[in-house]
Amino acid sequence: MIAKLPEPDLNYLQRVLLEMLAIPSPTGFTDTIVRYVAERLKELGIPFELTRRGTIRATLKGRRYSPDRAVAAHVDTIGAIVREIQDTGRLGLAPVGCWSSRFAEGSRVSVFTDQGVIRGSVLPLLASGHAFNTAVDEMPISWDHVELRLDAFTYSRAETVALGVNIGDFVAFDPMPEFTESGYISARHLDDKAGVAALLTALKAVVDSGREPPIDCHPLFTITEETGSGAAGALPWDVSEFVGIDIAPSAKGQQSTEHAVTVAMQDSGGPYDFHLSRHLLKLAGQHEIPVRRDLFRYYHSDAQSAVEAGHDIRTALLAFGCDATHGYERTHIDSLAAITQLISAYLLSPPVFASDAHAGKDSLERFSHQLEHEAQMENDTRVPAVETLVGRSDDPDR
Repeated sequence: MIAKLPEPDLNYLQRVLLEMLAIPSPTGFTDTIVRYVAERLKELGIPFELTRRGTIRATLKGRRYSPDRAVAAHVDTIGAIVREIQDTGRLGLAPVGCWSSRFAEGSRVSVFTDQGVIRGSVLPLLASGHAFNTAVDEMPISWDHVELRLDAFTYSRAETVALGVNIGDFVAFDPMPEFTESGYISARHLDDKAGVAALLTALKAVVDSGREPPIDCHPLFTITEETGSGAAGALPWDVSEFVGIDIAPSAKGQQSTEHAVTVAMQDSGGPYDFHLSRHLLKLAGQHEIPVRRDLFRYYHSDAQSAVEAGHDIRTALLAFGCDATHGYERTHIDSLAAITQLISAYLLSPPVFASDAHAGKDSLERFSHQLEHEAQMENDTRVPAVETLVGRSDDPDR
């Protein structure tokens, strides 16, 4: 009989998510949110350490220390940085992370200078309909065609510099969160603060249940996923399984939905591990968790960055369904509940291969099977017989 999963505290999830959304954290400006997540881990009694720059590496102890697993979500978000101070006193921007300036236009923002915070708005270069009429509609969409208007008395470069604004100052975009009675959650930066909230809620559920995981698990909270490095330097342990937690685009051509958890089978870095991905799908089926499979073409994750760093690990990706990713994002509590439940199920599940603790052994006995050898090499496989191509071994002309 399969043990029932501990119930996730969805009120905790929504509270933590809302509190994190209030903390600006574009990649490179994450110290405050790192402190926030660390405080939540302290409340749960989960020990952790910090890397020099602030990646959180925690340990949820299990009955065995090896093979161990890691589960990662990222606290950094997309944003912008000051690229130039124009003669008009307005600011040119460069994006932090990969996203379109289309979603920046009209946004309220905070500029973090060395002296303080200045509010402002991001506008197209032609921003007045009454002044430019239909020329506004003909503006190209790029970061070279938007500017930041500061809410300060400045109409020249010198006046803006006098305010303390410098090249390289971080710009954070207001999250504009709204939690509706119908269960929809709209906000910027659900990627990946909703994933972080789900991971914290799953950890809380396991800790509160008093159940001991079969193996050690290392929750990771990374700070540079949006710029590609993510978990690259975050694995000091002998981790054999690594599950990333991130966002799943719900859009035309995708299978993800705002009402289920997604197991990603491939992203721009290639396929995820056959066995670990199917382990997660099996857990979803056993616990009747709504789940989808999907592929992400323009996407990378913490799991991918860990592999690219040279770690010999099995990787998989769990994602909550979200509409308009890297734009005005929206998810539903259904998807966040589903991903939280599947994370909990994974934390309480046995390792996919206990033999992964002994990687490097020369025996094939412990090595995995995707298909049984006999099935994979059946005669009806669409490959011509060797003899038809190279001739029989007794052929004198061979």
